[in-house]
Amino acid sequence: MVVLTILLFTAALLCAEPLVSDIPAPAAIGAAEPFLFATHDALLMSWLEPMPNTKETALRFATYRAGQWSAPRTVVQRGDFFVNWADFPSIVEDANGVLFAHWLQKSGNSVYAYDVWLAISKDGGRTWSAPLLLNRDGKKGEHGFVTLAPLPNGGVGATWLDGRNMVEGKEEGDMTIRYATIDAAGVIRSDVQLDDRTCECCTTGMAMSSGRPVIVYRDRSPDEVRDIAVVRQTEAGWSKPRLLHADGWKIAGCPVNGPQADARGKGVAVAWFTAASEHGRAYVAFSDDAGATFGSPITIDDGKPIGRMDVAMLDAETAVVIWSEQTSSGAELRARRVPRNGQAGPSVKVADSSAARAAGFARAAVVGQNVYVAWTEQSAVTKRVHVTRVRF
Repeated sequence: MVVLTILLFTAALLCAEPLVSDIPAPAAIGAAEPFLFATHDALLMSWLEPMPNTKETALRFATYRAGQWSAPRTVVQRGDFFVNWADFPSIVEDANGVLFAHWLQKSGNSVYAYDVWLAISKDGGRTWSAPLLLNRDGKKGEHGFVTLAPLPNGGVGATWLDGRNMVEGKEEGDMTIRYATIDAAGVIRSDVQLDDRTCECCTTGMAMSSGRPVIVYRDRSPDEVRDIAVVRQTEAGWSKPRLLHADGWKIAGCPVNGPQADARGKGVAVAWFTAASEHGRAYVAFSDDAGATFGSPITIDDGKPIGRMDVAMLDAETAVVIWSEQTSSGAELRARRVPRNGQAGPSVKVADSSAARAAGFARAAVVGQNVYVAWTEQSAVTKRVHVTRVRF
């Protein structure tokens, strides 16, 4: 009986699906900057793809359901996209099945003169509305690093870095962070400034906790401490910005390495990178009161993190954190399952990667008990989008 049990157990291990498996991506060679979003029953991926024999780029997307990708569709194709390794488009689905896409479009001659544009689809992405402008200040400056999150009753909340207070064509003045809502008819409401001085080019993060937005971003103090701040919407209105944790990272320039957030009910998880005291660390912290307070940071890196974080909640008690870790040969994308009690599991290698900017930011989403990670492979001659599934 013992021998039979051992044999059966061994056979089960041999037949078991690998912990990490690649899924052929629907994007063409040359595509990059993927973004993932989990709908109620599928995985939605968007990406930027250069169009052959033209100088134009297309924002495209496909859905992965029951082991199959849908045929890729194009949201918009233009020759004046602002294409950037750290500031990239997204598509999300709201509570009513309406799709909201955002992209970045040049608005002037200076390098960082670009606007945030959106389009809406009510038929699963077959057709899209006329584009609408999110930032309506009229300044030819930087507007980007957008996070979209579905609202409980339909529509989305949007948060973004807004350079309307900066000097046009120059890197002078203060970057701000704003929030607004957009409904299925394309009406923008509740446009409000949340902080009047932030880091200039770090990704923002937002999660809906108990139906209200919790927003995280890299702040910027008068003496150039650039730690992670949190602001949240309450019944009484917007909270004042406060530090999630006082890392004390003083740096005279933007590190292009922002936080990410996810939520289940009142539970919120935030992942971020810091290099305070010249020592890189990757953290995750949990809140059980919709972002009002957070527990102590939990270290999740393996000693040499590059950052470029993402986080996705498996359930109300557990998060999966994705980050880039430096290795002797370059870098690896790694994942770690972290329960809120801090007893983190071992790190899992998702893929070989690169420390170069062209590798971009990996993005993760959870569908069922599967964690999907999309990332850009940069070779000597081209780029390629990859998708990897991790089962913990």
